Amino acid sequence: MSRAPLRSRPLRPFAAAALVATLAGCPSEPQSPVNAAASKWQSRAAASYANADLEDAETAIREALKEKANDHDAKVLGAKIALARLDFATVERLTRDLTDGEALGLRGRGYWYAGDVENTARTLELELKKPEVKDPWAKQVVALARDGRGRHPFAMSGSALIAPIVMPTAGPLLVVPCVVDDQEVLAIVVTGVPELMLDTSVKSSPSWVSLGFGEIEVKDVPALPMDLTALSEELKAPIKALIGVNTLRHLHATFDRRGAQFVVRKEDAPPPPEATKIPLAYARGAAMVFRAGLTKSDDDMVPFLVDTNVRYPLALQDEAWKRAGVDFATFTPDSGLSSKERAGIVPLFRLGAFDIPQIPAVQGADLGAFQSKIDMHLAGVAGAALFVPFRVTFGDEGRFAWLERDASLLAPVDEPPAPTTAPTTPTKDAPKAPAKEATRAKDAPKKPATPAAPAAPAAPAKAGGK
Repeated sequence: MSRAPLRSRPLRPFAAAALVATLAGCPSEPQSPVNAAASKWQSRAAASYANADLEDAETAIREALKEKANDHDAKVLGAKIALARLDFATVERLTRDLTDGEALGLRGRGYWYAGDVENTARTLELELKKPEVKDPWAKQVVALARDGRGRHPFAMSGSALIAPIVMPTAGPLLVVPCVVDDQEVLAIVVTGVPELMLDTSVKSSPSWVSLGFGEIEVKDVPALPMDLTALSEELKAPIKALIGVNTLRHLHATFDRRGAQFVVRKEDAPPPPEATKIPLAYARGAAMVFRAGLTKSDDDMVPFLVDTNVRYPLALQDEAWKRAGVDFATFTPDSGLSSKERAGIVPLFRLGAFDIPQIPAVQGADLGAFQSKIDMHLAGVAGAALFVPFRVTFGDEGRFAWLERDASLLAPVDEPPAPTTAPTTPTKDAPKAPAKEATRAKDAPKKPATPAAPAAPAAPAKAGGK
């Protein structure tokens, strides 16, 4: 079990510039016109990747690699872009001849998320032998991969094609009854962790388990141990599992918090009749990121990390508040926030084809721990409450999501409530317990107030039954 990392500071603009320079590589000798052009393409790829613009990043690095096919930094950057796009074959192709720790870590993740267990074990074992490498995730996954030869991760069986599950009330959190190896449990969908995390009372070491959702069974699911006692105490309910990104991507899932429904499928759902399609990126293959706008300009899109373990709608870096045209110096304290944090309103949030007005958000929160997870320049964090007005359906193994909106929950109000909780600092591979529930916009009081905690989810009855 890993310890919580030291808190780090939010990424500043000059740090973002340094990040781009590092990703792009810094030439030390005069270059030919051809190589100079290739370096410009590489710099563009690095900048677009840092902004989670993967389409442009992929185009730019492809042009760079035409002239820099053997350049280590260009190939590693190309592998990072490919991994974020879940293009695992390209990750392998670009890194197969590289032996440094960073390249091995990228290739090992590509194998893992592609379901290639045997190559995962061999590659991550090589990575962990490098003296400069500290990769707690890889250390746990290697144990799983060694024991996983011959397994086919996330294979589905059962008599049904679709399994609709009723979610108990838990504020904006996505609490899902399910079955883990014949044991009925309550799980929470948490996009802030990469794998299925099981409470140590269920599994005390990395394990392969089966997950049951109604009449659908998901076999050979990799799971890592985690102490969920604090989370259970916070919710006053026996939470025994967190459904992380790698598992969620394979469930062809839909969640509808307001409709209290979580749907698991054996195949992707057809496109909804009225929905917007949101491309998703996955930094290092696991951290879910989307791009959204804070102004009406189509050229002003910025990346947000999605973490459904936290309940506020949004938390923004100061730079993003300025981009939105908001003077956060006028914000006032809120009883639900720390002394360094303020509650504010984002005038416009553009998510796909939807322009969402007057979104409550947090200013001054320490987003350093979130930023430290990924090498993209985050504008902020999107929490679970942002998705309450939507029915969300994942497609193409999580490469995009369809958002259908409930118009009654998106109408602007005169004085939307301030967020009632600031983000907590997550550990490197585990979330903190969530704070208290944020109020929906349509039910907002005239003055911001901190509501009481939501009712605890009921213990599962027959989660895997008919």
